[in-house]
Amino acid sequence: MSMLTPPGMGGQYRITGDKYPRMRRNRGRRLVLAVVASVAALGLVGWGTLQLIDVFTGGGDKASAAAAAAGCGRSPSPSASPVKAVPEPGQITVNVLNATSRTGLAKNTADALKKRGFRIGEVGNASKAYDKKVEGPGVVLGAKAAADTALTVLATQVTGAEKKTDSRVKPAEVDLILGKAFKALAPEKAAARALTVLSDPAPAPSPRKRNC
Repeated sequence: MSMLTPPGMGGQYRITGDKYPRMRRNRGRRLVLAVVASVAALGLVGWGTLQLIDVFTGGGDKASAAAAAAGCGRSPSPSASPVKAVPEPGQITVNVLNATSRTGLAKNTADALKKRGFRIGEVGNASKAYDKKVEGPGVVLGAKAAADTALTVLATQVTGAEKKTDSRVKPAEVDLILGKAFKALAPEKAAARALTVLSDPAPAPSPRKRNC
């Protein structure tokens, strides 16, 4: 039996020639190890990237939530202030009452208001409660329901007029009580602009955006 014959072969098999079999490592095991190493490396790279993003963005979603709670972000859209519908001058009846010692003041003022589209009711002297007691330009007086409607419209015609309410029921009938400081109605163009603003108010300005 040759020295190259493996033990136990009984001489049945012989290895001849100058080439010998070589033992090869398991390729499958190396492939598995390579895949595991690659996945681990990718995981470390991804984790490091997330940490850098978190540092430079200030905390990601948590920072965004905190900024939103502090009022940061987009500014609210402008919106018009809620205003009740105001009546047209032709829907308002005005009683023009003179609380001064000047004669003809109520009639002249009533004529001017009529030209501006108002309906005219009573024209005469003010009651004792107001006669010679109104120091300013005048008082516009009406029902509580007219405070933001007919009284506001009439007040655009008299600069500096004071608004007051009483117990009357009809909101479309109001009084204009002329006081000692009254000289004339507000300029017609200025009064018209004031009426336009009442009918179509401008949007309220947007709040300033906070620095985030």
